[in-house]
Amino acid sequence: MIRGVVLFFIGVFLALVLNLLQIQRNVTLFPPDVIASIFSSAWWVPPCCGTASAVIGLLYPCIDRHLGEPHKFKREWSSVMRCVAVFVGINHASAKVDFDNNIQLSLTLAALSIGLWWTFDRSRSGFGLGIGIAFLATLVTQLLVYNGVYQYTSPDFLYVRSWLPCIFFAGGITMGNIGRQLA
Repeated sequence: MIRGVVLFFIGVFLALVLNLLQIQRNVTLFPPDVIASIFSSAWWVPPCCGTASAVIGLLYPCIDRHLGEPHKFKREWSSVMRCVAVFVGINHASAKVDFDNNIQLSLTLAALSIGLWWTFDRSRSGFGLGIGIAFLATLVTQLLVYNGVYQYTSPDFLYVRSWLPCIFFAGGITMGNIGRQLA
């Protein structure tokens, strides 16, 4: 229970910080009536990200135990903190780095996200969960944008940006590492 609460608040904090970066660069646009917090973010984004973070962080150690493959690669807090820093860097790059086109940005972020997995996880279960999280989170985001809850500037992958699955993949790996370390 305590682990879930800690993961929830880590997810809320990361959502506030990372969403602020996206809003400052006008990557994400919220309707004026939805904006309700001092961080210029929709009120529902941090609780949703916190809940997802708690679920992901609790899921990784459970899957490891279920598969009988305890995760032993780089099991120390300094590695987890470096993983968080790389994740924040990947998210920051999605908003700040200007590329000639979105395909270059998407491929770069995909390489960075897979590099994050290789550097800090290297488990098959982590890779599979990361892919599953990226797919599911992108699908949910597509539905939210389709229903007008918010929008992206210059969407190029149906209703969202093509690099979004890379961010979700890296976030899943990061929260999984935090969850494993807390376990």
